[in-house]
Amino acid sequence: MIPLAAAAALSLSTSAYAQEQAVKIAHVGPITGPIAHLGKDNENGARMAIEELNKQDITLDGKKTRFVLMAEDDASDPKQATAVAQKLVDAKVAGVIGHVNSGTSIPASKIYYDAGIPQISPSTTSAKYTQQGFNTTFRVVANDSQLGGALGRYAANTLHAKTAAVIDDRTAYGQGLAEEFIKAAKAAGMTIVATQYTNDKATDFNAILTSFKAKKPDVVFFGGLDAGAGPMLRQMKQLGIQAKFMGGDAICTSDLPKLAGDGISNDQVICAEAGGVEESGRKALDAYKTAYKIKYGKDIVIYAPYTYDALMTMVDAMQKAKSADPKKYLPELAKIHHQGVTGMISFDAKGDIRDGSITLYTYRGAQRSQLTVTK
Repeated sequence: MIPLAAAAALSLSTSAYAQEQAVKIAHVGPITGPIAHLGKDNENGARMAIEELNKQDITLDGKKTRFVLMAEDDASDPKQATAVAQKLVDAKVAGVIGHVNSGTSIPASKIYYDAGIPQISPSTTSAKYTQQGFNTTFRVVANDSQLGGALGRYAANTLHAKTAAVIDDRTAYGQGLAEEFIKAAKAAGMTIVATQYTNDKATDFNAILTSFKAKKPDVVFFGGLDAGAGPMLRQMKQLGIQAKFMGGDAICTSDLPKLAGDGISNDQVICAEAGGVEESGRKALDAYKTAYKIKYGKDIVIYAPYTYDALMTMVDAMQKAKSADPKKYLPELAKIHHQGVTGMISFDAKGDIRDGSITLYTYRGAQRSQLTVTK
């Protein structure tokens, strides 16, 4: 027979155990394929957030809560993305952080919306993502209209470029970004002398660049990823094209100098990150970057801090609602004001971040060098 004291202790222990719950939050990104480095970087940011949250004493729905990260690979493929999305719905995740690129986030968002599961993307920039009327869809970075517009205006007003040749990879991201650049560049008085397209797996751009060379553009703009930008820069050098090279956040990575090799020269590349902080917020972001490097032994690629903030913002909404039930915390997420390492996060009626910043960079040696932060 169990002594009464021991039985009471066992009863209390069992009761406490029963009051614990595991809340599943998913991260989805390309962990395989040509931009796996971007997906893994974001996943690392999500893991940092989960580990920090689990060190806290968080109670939701009246239960001590432990967060579990479900990390999934969409290989930056829309079909795989929708399959993963359905898998996560079936697993009854409380929320989704991701996907990384527009071409996967957009089709997956319909599946999450139909299931009532909130989705916060840390890096999707296509304007279409938040124009679908889904109240479950959010992002913590600026969109292509802001990115492309900032780059087009910078080309005309700061670089004093008169002409540009444009190439995009036909993804939702690349095409949308190129269109916004063209619109802003033309509005600022520039002439677009050529437009071409490729795909997001291509690495041979000699034919396109040879046609560009004859036009002598001041700027070559690429709507695509760093995996394509690296070879493109090497081939531009081989062909003797002296133009400035411009692109969006997906080329604005710490990996670009490695991918471009000796094809990149100082101040040749101008790229824009869909985020960034003013000087007043620099200390918090720098502290995060230092912690990331200590933990993973390498610098962030680009959007790990935004992934960290996206997950922290989602859990902040859960805490305000005192529940991990999407139906209960979604209204809190829509009206959230969360101070993150990348700045203040709140959303407009579409789910876009309010007052999203754009940071323009160039490269000197192997290092990214900040040029300006703009809204």
